[in-house]
Amino acid sequence: MTTVSAPRIEHHREPLGIGESRPRLSWTLSDAPADWRQQRYAVTLTRADGEETVEVASPSQVLVPWPGRALDSRERVTVRIAVQGDDGAWSAPSPATTLEAGLLHADDWSARPVGADLDEDPESDDRRPTLVRTGFRVDGEIVRARLYATAHGLYEAEINGVRVGSDTLSPGWTVYRERLRFYTYDVTDLLLPGQNALGAWLGDGWYRGRLGWRGGFRNVFGSDLSFLGQLEITYADGRRDTVATDGTWKAALSPILRSGIYDGEDHDARREVPDWSTGSFDDTGWLPVAVRERDPRTLVAPTAPPVRVTEEVAPVAVLTSPSGARILDFGQNLVGRIRIRVTGPSGSTVTLRTAEVLQEGEIYTRPLRSARSTDNYTLAGRPDGEEWEPRFTFHGFRYAEVSGWPGDLDADAAAGALTARVLHTDLERTGWFTCSDPLVEQLHRNVVWGMRGNFVDIPTDCPQRDERVGWTGDIQVFGPTASTLFDVSGMLSGWLRDLEADQLPDGTVPWFVPVIPSHKTWSPARPGAAWGDVAALLPWTLYQRFGDEGVLAAQFESARRWVDRIDALAGPDRLWNEGFQLGDWLDPAAPPQDPADARTDRYLVATAYFARSARAVADMAKVLGRAAEAAHYGTLADEVAAAFRGAYVRADGTMTSDAQTAYALAITFDLLADETQRAQAGARLAELVRAAGNRIATGFVGTPLVSDALSVTGHTDTAYDLLLEQDCPSWLYQVVQGATTIWERWDAMLPDGTVNPGTMTSFNHYALGAVADWLHRTVAGLAPAEPGYRRIRFAPRPGGGLTHASATQRTPYGEASIAWRIEGNDLRVDLVVPVGATAELDLPGAPPEELGHGTHSRTVPLPR
Repeated sequence: MTTVSAPRIEHHREPLGIGESRPRLSWTLSDAPADWRQQRYAVTLTRADGEETVEVASPSQVLVPWPGRALDSRERVTVRIAVQGDDGAWSAPSPATTLEAGLLHADDWSARPVGADLDEDPESDDRRPTLVRTGFRVDGEIVRARLYATAHGLYEAEINGVRVGSDTLSPGWTVYRERLRFYTYDVTDLLLPGQNALGAWLGDGWYRGRLGWRGGFRNVFGSDLSFLGQLEITYADGRRDTVATDGTWKAALSPILRSGIYDGEDHDARREVPDWSTGSFDDTGWLPVAVRERDPRTLVAPTAPPVRVTEEVAPVAVLTSPSGARILDFGQNLVGRIRIRVTGPSGSTVTLRTAEVLQEGEIYTRPLRSARSTDNYTLAGRPDGEEWEPRFTFHGFRYAEVSGWPGDLDADAAAGALTARVLHTDLERTGWFTCSDPLVEQLHRNVVWGMRGNFVDIPTDCPQRDERVGWTGDIQVFGPTASTLFDVSGMLSGWLRDLEADQLPDGTVPWFVPVIPSHKTWSPARPGAAWGDVAALLPWTLYQRFGDEGVLAAQFESARRWVDRIDALAGPDRLWNEGFQLGDWLDPAAPPQDPADARTDRYLVATAYFARSARAVADMAKVLGRAAEAAHYGTLADEVAAAFRGAYVRADGTMTSDAQTAYALAITFDLLADETQRAQAGARLAELVRAAGNRIATGFVGTPLVSDALSVTGHTDTAYDLLLEQDCPSWLYQVVQGATTIWERWDAMLPDGTVNPGTMTSFNHYALGAVADWLHRTVAGLAPAEPGYRRIRFAPRPGGGLTHASATQRTPYGEASIAWRIEGNDLRVDLVVPVGATAELDLPGAPPEELGHGTHSRTVPLPR
């Protein structure tokens, strides 16, 4: 009997407080007989006013339309799915999923932002964070209670002395003037009969804290620090009480003396106010709040999970530096904060300074630039000990220098008194890879850790220095890898809405989103290839990997406006060959202080991306049924490709920029005239790789493409040579140097163990880790053949001396996997195809084969 999973609601892991009034539904199937196919499905909705079942004749099971009337604000609905196969039999109903709508309309809100009214220097980094609170009574049997909360700044809410939720750094970073996220919390179990209290800690965060390099900017989005909360209590007798932030709330200074994203947090435990968020607390001495403004139409529910602490890492060593400093080594470059458990005299201060690397035995902070990256905790002197970790900051680090520790640091660290708490957007892991080469496996782990550390509410470039912004080019090139490793569908579709909000009226896409002021290069924004192209290429990636036509519909106008802008800049000759460009950023041949000086002509890069984005918009239009636009942008893409060939490709298939990136672009973007020219380009690319000693010669643009360009032109052996090279620059050079994340520069650490002298030298950037997608698709051999993995391509290409490899993918249809191993002269492959999907199997030396769902094994002789 076919089994149906509990339905998934849109892309939500936790469908509480959702913002969609007509959410789409998905489910997976298991235990289906061979050759079974879904023919119909039935959705049963249980609402407060009754139950309704709707049957639909369709084989679809991913993001199907909501079948009932639209949700009302706060409404709870239980959803079950049953399916009918081509045998006519119905499955048992699925387990239930209960969803709950958030506040869907502006007039649902009565709360207003409130915060302390302090006389502060708005340009100072020393503005003191604050607390806000109110008391209220509970006078009956509670059915449920919900807190809807957000802030200008960051917040952590408490009810009756208990932390609300497990999220951190909320409400995250959006284009606040247009979109301020609110979160919904079930707080039913936190309320008590009689007197209660609701309060919130506040911190600067991205809203008003220092952002940007070269000193940065403050108050980018506002100068106030305010909490906006609405607690709604529903009683058994039908009453609903609302406790909302308003002028009756009180405020006080926080024991947090200073807090910033870049600089860390200073906390004085002597200034803590016991029981301040409990109902018994007397707030007579607290200050009246100032009431601020927020258009409730800008309050939006999240589309992705929040940032959470997802793992704890203990130090692997306690070191003593040549200067006598004590340093914790956590063995892994990670992103998060350090929790301490400490006992000592009142007024003593523990200082934690973090860094990614050591140089000459000391923590090396030059790559942090102006980020202080330091936390200070001043003890209250409690005899039974104190526990603390920062609330409103995060650091990228492997090492932490500890000073002022009042005990035996070696013994206390071994006992767990200092623990790194790893935080990032709490995405669901979806992709795994293994192989017989431990260095390649470590490379893959480095990609995963780098992604975790840089998906902190937005996709950032780095998590440690005075930057940490959403560079559009980085996520454009890394989008396929991100979509393989984790379910980023909700997070990145939400970020794309912010991109559109920051997109200029003429279609220009900023270099990073959300936008912050910087300097003349970046503000005001000017168009840049590969970076701005994220508007067209990332929605297409999300559609390919998750099967979501909705993201195409939502982003089509943004994508189209970007391509129209480039069309206007290029003019009738269709060549984008003027203006500022970053080109193949961080080509390893570029000088340390001029990373845009690449071997590939930057205008070749720009024109290639113009063609690729035009094609993507044409493909989007075709999926959306917009025939006229599909024809227009398809013709435009053809014209740009022809112009590209005329300007940059010679008759013999070589290119005016005789560089790896140039060939990788021409091949993977399908810009060449025919198979002959494509074969010539592939052969020349392979020659260039061999001539470079199989070392990398590509930057941000070429690196995600070069392995595929070699593979699709019949040079997979050369792609393996490139992958397995260990001399600098190469992927495995970083690994043998001890990297545990992907570096910004191929030689961020020089062979002599010193740090690259360039001022941009991060040891945690994900862009150059985009090769991981090729590991899944080509080395292991698992790729989507149709959007959302409705059809899967299994096409492993063993090589490089590997004796086995595997990939597992949690697709929208369920888990797909492949594992191959070499046994003597044979290749043995084991496969799993989820129910609802089909597959094509393409093994070396064997004819292609069609597969249905289920488990399959094949053994074929290896080609000689």
